[in-house]
Amino acid sequence: MTRKLSTSFFLSIIFVIFGAGMKSADAKAKTAKAVQMLFSELYNNNPSNMPSKEAFAAAYKGYKAMKAIPGTIRKNIITVIDFSLPSTAKRLWIIEMESKEVLFNDYVAHGRNSGDDVAASFSNVSGSNMSSIGFYVTAETYHGKHGLSLRLEGMDEEFNSNARERAIVMHGADYVSPDFIKKYGRLGRSLGCPSVSLDIHEQVINTIKDGSTLFIYYPDPDFMNKSNLLNPEDVRQV
Repeated sequence: MTRKLSTSFFLSIIFVIFGAGMKSADAKAKTAKAVQMLFSELYNNNPSNMPSKEAFAAAYKGYKAMKAIPGTIRKNIITVIDFSLPSTAKRLWIIEMESKEVLFNDYVAHGRNSGDDVAASFSNVSGSNMSSIGFYVTAETYHGKHGLSLRLEGMDEEFNSNARERAIVMHGADYVSPDFIKKYGRLGRSLGCPSVSLDIHEQVINTIKDGSTLFIYYPDPDFMNKSNLLNPEDVRQV
């Protein structure tokens, strides 16, 4: 009798685990299908200026997870910054999710200690002068030494949670321009801030401020496996 009960109990555990795995696989398949359909629609609307499917898929998954955290996301806008691309590429996209429209596609700088033309090193540590990858919520604006600037709240604990402490903000900079690239072969670099062109910084900041998703992408396996927002079963309210 004891052996039968133990066997039955063991089998029930196997079925529960298997069922949970099937549900997880189904959810991932549905998410992948939804991302593919959305990406195709966006590409049809904006064929010449889309982020990579990998960067967009990660951004969209995090955006959906952040929307599930009460009081976090108030705008249906995703800003994607792809730091796997060189600074000479227009690697910033601002996408309006309701109209499926790319509002901006332009240059963005990375931190001076993250790399020269290409960013390869990232940090969450004050004084590192490196960029921080991961998901952010856009917060309030202020006027500082760079003019209109936008504060960012880091949502990935291990990767960008010190953004406020480090004063990682979006601001305009004269070293983000085609003329700078022509002269030096790359953009200038910040102290870790995602700096944008002075020509558009006020428009960009006023568009995305106060509760939209900003995602700095880099294909780092450690980040992809640990991000609370890319692994929704582990999402915590941060």
